[in-house]
Amino acid sequence: MKVSSGVILRSLLLGLSMALCLAVPGTGTAGPRLKQKPLDIVTAHGVAHFTVEVADTPKTREHGLMFRKSLAPDRGMLFDFKTSHPVTFWMKNTLIPLDMIFIGPDGRIVSIARRAEPMSETNIPSGGDVLGVLEIRGGRADEIGAARGDRVRNAIFPR
Repeated sequence: MKVSSGVILRSLLLGLSMALCLAVPGTGTAGPRLKQKPLDIVTAHGVAHFTVEVADTPKTREHGLMFRKSLAPDRGMLFDFKTSHPVTFWMKNTLIPLDMIFIGPDGRIVSIARRAEPMSETNIPSGGDVLGVLEIRGGRADEIGAARGDRVRNAIFPR
């Protein structure tokens, strides 16, 4: 059987493309590989457990959850800013609705942006100084009963 070099090249490129898409669990596109850590949200209704990817560099924070096609109910991304200050997020290149939970340096929820609109370039402000922002599947904050003042437990917040 004769195989042209074009067929071989296309096969190699397809394989490489698929490998890059699988590099980060749950993504539909290549992105930086992130550490996964446990995170709990303590609400009046109980404790909700998550496994989160930690975006703690400018590059990983910039990429965030862009281009993801889905997010499991017990997964999310925690943006660690290292120092506390007001932040603004947007949903450019984000394909799925997200809840953004803005978390103060004491681990308490400062504010929640619920069901942020995919692909929107509208600014979403934190509403105060935050050390981190947790992005979870849109609607999930309501499902677990998360509210302003609830506690988030993770290694970046003091106990």
